[in-house]
Amino acid sequence: MTPPHHEAHHRDVQSGGARAAVFGVSDGLVTNVSLILGVAAAHPSAAFVRLTGLAGLVAGAFSMAAGEYVSMQAQRELLERELAVERDALRRSPAAERRELAAIYERRGLDPELARDLSEEMMRDPDIALETHAREELGINPGQLGSPYVAAVTSFVTFALGALLPLIPWLVGKGGDATLASVGIGAFAAIVVGGALGVLTGRSMVRAALRQLLVAAVAAAVTYGIGRAVGVSGV
Repeated sequence: MTPPHHEAHHRDVQSGGARAAVFGVSDGLVTNVSLILGVAAAHPSAAFVRLTGLAGLVAGAFSMAAGEYVSMQAQRELLERELAVERDALRRSPAAERRELAAIYERRGLDPELARDLSEEMMRDPDIALETHAREELGINPGQLGSPYVAAVTSFVTFALGALLPLIPWLVGKGGDATLASVGIGAFAAIVVGGALGVLTGRSMVRAALRQLLVAAVAAAVTYGIGRAVGVSGV
């Protein structure tokens, strides 16, 4: 029986989408639950809390999307520059690049003759040669440089989702009941997000969930305390 291809067991973690999704929903949740509780602690009107939550959702989602786009685009351009340098070196000095690749294989334990034969075989096709040198020298896959657009859209949607959850009670209620509901929803969502992160990374789901809950709780407690201390009950 032929064993399944090894790469089928691995997810694409370089595209930027997975990272943006995790950070997006986590940041949206922590940011808006903290913002909403901080404002609610000052006892303003429910309409003011709703406006604050919506503003935080929209502004945060656009900010996260813009940040992810700029970050991923800069990373992609940097990697493309390195690939261009490597492509030029392969064109100008193929013999030197072949020797360099053979030396890499030798350092990894291959027999010198086998390393030379393997490097010659890899250098026969320009595309394979570039991909091989990129992997061995730069540690990158030319076909997986990441998509700024995927990262930006994913970040926008997931941040908005995370930010919407603690705002829901204020869309249908007000006062202490809405505050308690925001706390409950925020805590439950933090546990779910942390647990999902643990599953994705293969780490302890319980530990990841508790860590996410702790981060959200600390941020919310600090802003709630500031809201109580400042107080804008006249708003």
